[in-house]
Amino acid sequence: MARSLKKGPYMSGRLLEKIKKLKPGEKTIIKTWCRACTISPEMVGFTFGVHNGKEFIPVSIDESMVGHRLGEFSPTTKFGRHGGRMQKELETKEAEKESEKITKEE
Repeated sequence: MARSLKKGPYMSGRLLEKIKKLKPGEKTIIKTWCRACTISPEMVGFTFGVHNGKEFIPVSIDESMVGHRLGEFSPTTKFGRHGGRMQKELETKEAEKESEKITKEE
């Protein structure tokens, strides 16, 4: 655990105020840039829009997420694919197999 036990988990005051204003189970999305906030039991049942640097990704909080950080559920990078000639050849073979399956079904 990176944070000292005597300090306790990090929680943003503004985020707690937004949670207190809403009733649990409401469909409104609470937008936040605070990816470092630790998920507490008070957050269960709410949906947060966690910013990943480009857009807000909706994250529905449940009991299994308590103790984790909000940023863990909003990835900041998108995996493209590994490049190279071999990878392109494999992808073309897979595409050909799929097209053959579609033509056989019709």
